[in-house]
Amino acid sequence: MDRTEDEMDGGVKQVLVGQERGGGAKSSGGGGSSSLPLQLRAMVRIRSKYLRRSSSSHSVPPDNSAPPRQQRTASPHRRKSRRRNPKVMFPNGKKIYLPKNKEQSRAKPFLILFTIVVFLQVYNAIENLDDHLEKYDLDGLERALHREVFGQQEALELLMYHLSDYLSTYAHQRPLALSVHGTPGVGKSHLGRLLARHFRSVVGDSLVVQYFSLHHCPLQESPENCAKDLIRRVTEMVIRAEEEERIPFIVLDEVELMHPPLLDALRTLLQPQQNNEFLNIVYVFLSTLGEAEITECALKNGTVSGAERLLRQTLAKAHPLWAEPEVELIPLALLERSHVVQCFLEEMTDEGFYPDSAHVERLAGELAYHRAGGKEYAKTGCKQVVAKVNLL
Repeated sequence: MDRTEDEMDGGVKQVLVGQERGGGAKSSGGGGSSSLPLQLRAMVRIRSKYLRRSSSSHSVPPDNSAPPRQQRTASPHRRKSRRRNPKVMFPNGKKIYLPKNKEQSRAKPFLILFTIVVFLQVYNAIENLDDHLEKYDLDGLERALHREVFGQQEALELLMYHLSDYLSTYAHQRPLALSVHGTPGVGKSHLGRLLARHFRSVVGDSLVVQYFSLHHCPLQESPENCAKDLIRRVTEMVIRAEEEERIPFIVLDEVELMHPPLLDALRTLLQPQQNNEFLNIVYVFLSTLGEAEITECALKNGTVSGAERLLRQTLAKAHPLWAEPEVELIPLALLERSHVVQCFLEEMTDEGFYPDSAHVERLAGELAYHRAGGKEYAKTGCKQVVAKVNLL
């Protein structure tokens, strides 16, 4: 079996030639098939089969209709598959692995603790706001004002907004000053009495001062002494309120009759550069100053909304007190005829008279009115109602 291919071809050819020559004799003899060795016959068959396959592969052209996958498989430029490296390689040539036991940041527990503390403080602050508002019973005050003050829906809402915002906490950067302005008879003094009565019931008589200009500072009294007396009253009240951790109230009526030294003293008390006890106080000024501007705005627009700007400009010329940003202006609207009728009904009921509607309409018709936009506005409000009911 160590012969070369050429030698094998020659030997095979000789055997085949000899087989062809002696084919007849062998066949007649009956035992010629055994004359060829079995190994040689097997080699001949393998050789012939190999030649047939090689000839067929060279003669048949390639089939272009074969599937793309077969063509790609037979292509000599087929890309060899690579084995993937199980380890991740990085550009710098170094292998980077995550540590098995990663250390946690020490700041994370403190951050969680800080978040919990902030949440608790916010929650406590909200609870404290509710506690402060409940302490002053502002809901009861609002119901009383809407029940007893007629025709001042917008002014009362603005008043309650400032009170709720200021009384929701105890620490403040400045005092609250509410300056209520309106024409005679619209309910300024009545509003002041209701505020004083309500806050006396919730904080005590000692923390509420109701100041009347002509009563506490008569004409024969020196304005400078009146100013000193007012400062002394306020100082004693705020010191007492600081001890009780409550907010005091001072209601000043007839502010238009106050002398300049008194107004200067009030302006000094409103400054934010003071001790803390002077910053936790509510001032309510009641005045007819600016009634002309309020009347003009009400007759022109049908409402006093937006009159604060014109009113502040006018009041600032009267005294610098109203130029202070701490002073919140609240204009009162003119009373319509229907509001005057309500005043008559309430006064007649309080005096024990039968509230006859025809009689009430007749009394309301005796008053003087402004007429604008199809409405009637009482020039003196409800100021003459008491006098007319007393004549019955």
